[in-house]
Amino acid sequence: MSVPGQPFPTSSTGCIHVFWHEGMLRHDTGRGVFDTGIDPGFLEVLEKHPENSDRVRNIVSILKRGPISPHVSWHTGRPANIPELLSFHSQGYINTLVEADKNGGKEICGGTFLNPGSFDAALLAAGTTLSAMKHILDGHGKLAYALVRPPGHHAQPTQADGYCFFNNAGLAVQLALDSGCRKVTVIDIDVHYGNGTAEGFYRSDKVLTVSLHMNHGSWGPSHPQTGTVDELGEGEGFGYNLNIPLPNGTGDKGYEYAMRELVAPAVQKFEPDVIVLVIGQDSSAELKMYESGTKSGLLRDKNGMLNFTNTGGITRDYLCFSSTPFLPPSPSDYTHNLSLPIF
Repeated sequence: MSVPGQPFPTSSTGCIHVFWHEGMLRHDTGRGVFDTGIDPGFLEVLEKHPENSDRVRNIVSILKRGPISPHVSWHTGRPANIPELLSFHSQGYINTLVEADKNGGKEICGGTFLNPGSFDAALLAAGTTLSAMKHILDGHGKLAYALVRPPGHHAQPTQADGYCFFNNAGLAVQLALDSGCRKVTVIDIDVHYGNGTAEGFYRSDKVLTVSLHMNHGSWGPSHPQTGTVDELGEGEGFGYNLNIPLPNGTGDKGYEYAMRELVAPAVQKFEPDVIVLVIGQDSSAELKMYESGTKSGLLRDKNGMLNFTNTGGITRDYLCFSSTPFLPPSPSDYTHNLSLPIF
C-alpha cells in the first residue's frame, strides 16, 4: 500500500487508468462465522468477513509492483454526492442508509454491515466509479478500472443486498446515458447474479444487461431475483436482460463457449457505445473470459469504450492474480485489442 500522504505513482506512457481511494479501506466488515458477524463464544480464531479490505490491498499492491505497473496511470477517487446517487437509487433508500450511519451503523440485510466508516467508503466507491466513467466519456482514454469497495452489483434501487450498498456500475451506466450515450452494455462475470444492476434497468431498452453466474437462485428477501433465463426484462426492456446461469464447476471452456456463442453475438447486435464490465473474481475463468472477448471481436468494436468495476472475490491471494488478466500487459496490447471504451 502507498504511504499516507505519498502521491500515487503515475506513468507517462500508461494506458490503463486505475481509479482508487484509500478511504475505501475504512469499511470494516468485522469478524465472525463467515459473514454473520456472530461470535459463538467457543472459537479461538474468528474469520474476517469475506468482503474485507485485505482483498483490495493486494490488488492495489500487484498493480503497483507487478509486471504491468509501468503501464498503470493512477487516479484518486472521490465521494459521490446525493444527487448522483439519486440517478439510480430512491431517496427513501438513501435516507435509510444515512440514518443508519448517524446511529452508528447496523446490519442492513444478511451479512451486509454498515459500520462506522462504511457509509463514507460506499460514497467513495460510487464516486470513484463515476470518475472512471467520466474519464472515458471526456475522451481521456478507452479503458478505465474502478478499483472499489464496498462492491455494488447486488444493490437494487430500493435496497441493499449481498455486501453492496450503492450500485457502482449502475450509477456509471446512468451517467453514460445522461451524457449522451445511446446504448450501454453491462457484462457481469461475478459468480453471483448481478441482480441489482439488472433490476435497475429491467424496463429499459437502452441498457443490455448480461450476467454469467452460477445457478444459485434467490437467496432471500434482499435478493428476490432468481437469475434464470426467463428473467428477460419487462415493458420496453423485454429482451434486454440476458441471464446465463452456469452449472457449478463450469471451467474455462464453458465460459469461453458462453462468451463466443451467447454474449458476443448479443452485444454486437445491440451495438453499445460503452461496455461496463463487472469483474467479480470469485469464479476462476477470468483470463479465458478476456481472451474469448477479444477473439470474438466483443472488445474490438469501433468507437467503443470499456470500463471495469470491481465486485466479488473472497480468496485474498488468488484475487489479486485473477484481477490482472483483464488489464492488457502493455500499451501495444491495449491499442491492438481494444477500441471499444471499457469501464
